[in-house]
Formats: sequence, C-alpha cells, structure tokens
Amino acid sequence: MKCMNILGVRIDTYAKKEAIEEVRKLLDQNIFSMVFTPNPEMLVAAKKDQYFHEVLNLGKLNICDGIGITLVARKQVEKIPGVDFMQDICAVAEKEGKTVYLLGSGDGRVVEKCAENLQKTYSNLQIVGAHKGPLLVEKSHNGRVVVEPVNAHIHDEIIHDIIMAAPDILFVAFGHGKQEKWIFEHGSSLPSVILAMGVGGSFDYIAGKTKRPPKCIQRVGGEWLWRLIHQPSRIKRIWHATVVFLWYNIIHR
Repeated sequence: MKCMNILGVRIDTYAKKEAIEEVRKLLDQNIFSMVFTPNPEMLVAAKKDQYFHEVLNLGKLNICDGIGITLVARKQVEKIPGVDFMQDICAVAEKEGKTVYLLGSGDGRVVEKCAENLQKTYSNLQIVGAHKGPLLVEKSHNGRVVVEPVNAHIHDEIIHDIIMAAPDILFVAFGHGKQEKWIFEHGSSLPSVILAMGVGGSFDYIAGKTKRPPKCIQRVGGEWLWRLIHQPSRIKRIWHATVVFLWYNIIHR
C-alpha cells in the first residue's frame, strides 16, 4: 500500500486513477470497507480525539482532501476533493451496476436534490435510497468522544430503511468526526454495504446549496480563502485547518 503518516494518521498516496482502481478492487472483494477523506481540519481534530484518530486509521482507503496535507507532504500526495471522489465512485457504481444510498446533510430537500442531480449526471446509477439522517450528538463515554442519536427510535428506523434498501455503497454526510465514527460503529451491521464513505458537505455541493470555488482557485489551493469570504462563520474551522495544522506539523516533526 502506498501511504505516509501525517500527525499520526495514515494518508494513502495514490494518484486519482489509482484510488479509483482501489475502489473497484474493494467493491469486487465484497467485504465491508470504509473510505475516508482526511483534510487538515480533521487531522487537527484527531490530534485531540483519540477515538477519532483510531477510527481514521481503520479506513481501508484514506484519500487526501486538503492542500495543507499536500504541502506538508512536500507534494508526495495528490489532493483529491472528497466531492469529486464521491462522484468518481458513482461513475464506477453506474458502470458496474452497484447500488447507492445517500445518508445525511440534515436537510431532506438537500439530499433529495443531490440524488436528483446525481441521477441526471449518471443516468444509469441506481440510487436505492436517500435520507437526511438522524440528529447525532457527541458525548464523552469511558474516556472516548462517541456519537449517539438524539432519538434512538428514529435512528433505528433509518437503519432498518438502509437494510431494506440493501445498497452496495453508502455515502454518509454527518460532518467530520461524527460520520467516520458512525460508519465504524454501524457500517458492518448493514449486511449489503460493501463500501461506506464519509463525504462531509458533498451533498450540499452536488445539490447546488453551496457553491464551489472556480477551478483556478481550486488548483492553487485557495479554497480556504474562498470559504472565508463566502462563509465567514467558518473562520474558527479555517483557523484550525491552516494555522493550527501547520503549527502541529512543526512541533511534531
């Protein structure tokens, strides 16, 4: 496996085509696998949350989703935006006849619009279900920060719906930390699911709720500045993804 270690988390160094090929292999193996897309903010969070750190390192495929990681790795790893990789997986699913379920975003209209737009792009893609997901909270339990549903009954109904839909691929959009822990805790109990991926805000982008920066800004790694301008409420998150991330890498060398 081609990989490197950044702040104690394994980052796979596959080029995009290689990563897509790895997804094909995982789908062929028919064994439950987790796909994560670590970015600088997630690595900073994992430094403070040992459970999150452990879960990230259990990912079968950990794709770099942040220019900060690329810079720290001295460009030995390619940045692959999670929203793009999610759509690459949809293209594979369409070609190989694998079914997909969309879970999360917290907004039923967003997840439905995301499904609609994916269907327009990949006309033969089989989307067997879409749900805004349960409301989750993080709680400290035996020294670990775990995720729990606010309403256990609703959560159980969603689990049942996924089981009945029997998807091969499950995309989970609960936000970093919550989605990875949830996938780890519940993914293997979903009999049909071969591959589960944490996708963060990807549904918002695909649904058109959140605008992506122009390609020229993406190429030079300016997404953080774009988000700061268009979503100033994210300043704390951007601070962690830039200044804190770089500082951690300096002191932990």
